[in-house]
Amino acid sequence: MQHSYFDHNATTPVAPEVLETLISCLDQVYGNASSIHHFGQAAKRRLEAARRQVAALIHADSSEVVFTCGGTEADNLAVLGTVRAAPCPPRAQRSTSSPAPSNILPY
Repeated sequence: MQHSYFDHNATTPVAPEVLETLISCLDQVYGNASSIHHFGQAAKRRLEAARRQVAALIHADSSEVVFTCGGTEADNLAVLGTVRAAPCPPRAQRSTSSPAPSNILPY
């Protein structure tokens, strides 16, 4: 029986070239890119190369490419960016309500 996968909102199959690069990174470049030691700097070089590749692919500057750890962080970053780019900062609104007298029935 042939199966079809339609739940790409949850996760998407990894392209073979992505998997190859991922395995290479996991095997060879396992340092924290924020660290100053040799392994961290190797990871930082690989990360910055990936940032430049993505930027070239979408015709952007590499400083405009931000990698996040997941969907929620990406969503929050998009909302924050939209708010900061707005011409006027949105104002916080406070709403209170109380029952109208016509809604109160006598006993």
